[in-house]
Amino acid sequence: MKTILVVDDAPNIVELLRLYLEGAGFATIVATDGPSAVDLHRRHRPDLVVLDLMLPGMDGFEVCRAIRREADTPVLMLTARTDDIDAVVGLELGADDYVTKPFNPRALVARVKAILRRTDGTVRLGRPIEVGSLRIDPRRRDVSVGERIVEVRAREFDLLAALARDPGVVLSREALLEDVWGTDFPGETRTVDVHVSELRKKLGPDGPTIESVRGIGYRLIANA
Repeated sequence: MKTILVVDDAPNIVELLRLYLEGAGFATIVATDGPSAVDLHRRHRPDLVVLDLMLPGMDGFEVCRAIRREADTPVLMLTARTDDIDAVVGLELGADDYVTKPFNPRALVARVKAILRRTDGTVRLGRPIEVGSLRIDPRRRDVSVGERIVEVRAREFDLLAALARDPGVVLSREALLEDVWGTDFPGETRTVDVHVSELRKKLGPDGPTIESVRGIGYRLIANA
């Protein structure tokens, strides 16, 4: 049985998440403030953390930083904001995904399952992929541009690998969502856009270009 650490200071949300997560077969532990979340993570090493951003003591960003200094535990962030600012900051700090409030609890449980499935290592393995100066090693899960090592999160790796398998070919947001997040993922295609934005920053000017194709999706273009 996998254990989920739920971090939120709203009792109604905690109880709702506990009800649906335990109903789906997960064990749950709960923290209602930032310092307790860090302490419980250190002592219990949960399989995934559902982390609210607005917390007493330490906010969710600080908690995510603290977790990342100690472990690679998947983190699903909860944010009440509808723009991308919190999502981008959270992903930069090492969160694996995010959900905006209010949320459908069944959809959140489905997303938890999708993250755990991906982080359990069910990514396709194969020979290294090279696109220009970019090199992706699926077995080692390493990414490099020339001699530079590129640090990417698990979901960013899967997305980049999906694009690199067919360089120059336009892949729709829907196809990428299904390939990388799975057929039961309840999120929107905007999730793909946020992860592409982060990958562009990490690949840098010396790496290949993830080109937007208006109204369709993305393609990976080798650098000259």
